[in-house]
Amino acid sequence: MTEIKRVNSSTLKRYRSNSMGNSVAYAGLLLIELILLALKFIYTTVESIIRTFLPPLEKSLKDEVILITGAGHGIGRELALLFAIQNAIIVCWDLDEKGNNETKHILKIKGYKRVYTYKVDVSNRQEVLDAAALVKQEVGSVSVLVNNAGIMPCRPLFSQSHEVIEKIFNVNVLAHFWALEAFLPSMIENNHGHVIALSSMCGVIGLPNVVPYCASKFAVRGLMEALYEELRVGDTKNNKSEIKFTTVYPIMVNTGLVKKPRNRFPFLLDMQSPEKVANIIVKSMRRNYKEVSIPWMLMPLDRISRLLPGKFIQNVKDFIDTGLDPHTDE
Repeated sequence: MTEIKRVNSSTLKRYRSNSMGNSVAYAGLLLIELILLALKFIYTTVESIIRTFLPPLEKSLKDEVILITGAGHGIGRELALLFAIQNAIIVCWDLDEKGNNETKHILKIKGYKRVYTYKVDVSNRQEVLDAAALVKQEVGSVSVLVNNAGIMPCRPLFSQSHEVIEKIFNVNVLAHFWALEAFLPSMIENNHGHVIALSSMCGVIGLPNVVPYCASKFAVRGLMEALYEELRVGDTKNNKSEIKFTTVYPIMVNTGLVKKPRNRFPFLLDMQSPEKVANIIVKSMRRNYKEVSIPWMLMPLDRISRLLPGKFIQNVKDFIDTGLDPHTDE
């Protein structure tokens, strides 16, 4: 019995000694990691400051197959034109066949021949997958996906029917999933591609009269952020994903969706033209920016506002008095 106690005592001492050694080693490694993390913070901060004044070079889009949803009017049409100027192959999707063909006609008149149009209901998964197969057969593999299509009914929450709310999420959110299902696998296989998603400042700050719309745009923001992280930490055949993501947060854009804007300071937060928004999107995408707000200062201001008292931010919102009044003709 005494011998067993001695063995147990000896074993316990060795265990404590090993544990202490392991703890010291772990603490040392942790300290090294923290130092490296601090150095990375300094490096990335300096890099970010430099990039503010010396933005990255814009990448070439020559011969990229760029598919744009909602290409029949507004931002989608302007994007089609700007991407065509970059010698890309343009694929236009829209449920509005007439508007889509008008986009194609405008590009053809300007001398851009590599334009393809398809009538597609992006909220219908099977229709998206069937159209995607047709695009691959007739045009080739899509390397740039622009999820632009969206709707924005503007009424108080309980004045919007469940059918309208379902439609908002089908078009504004689920359509992104169906398009990604159709085109992202080939991008992953080739380890090359770019996904652009139109969210909104309503996906950053909630506003009255567009509660379902805000929720859908918050969902787009979450989708893009989570998908970026999933590919960043996941394995590809090259062990590093080269697929880029750009999420766009415009304020009010003159596309016909915003019918009753309210803006106390239009010189600060004026209605944006589709041409201007599209131009910023293309430049941001070519520089591989992960996020861009339009105007640019809105995202930095939002990050700062999160550090301030909530009641004060409410006071600021009341002072700015910018928003959307309910539509009466829906």
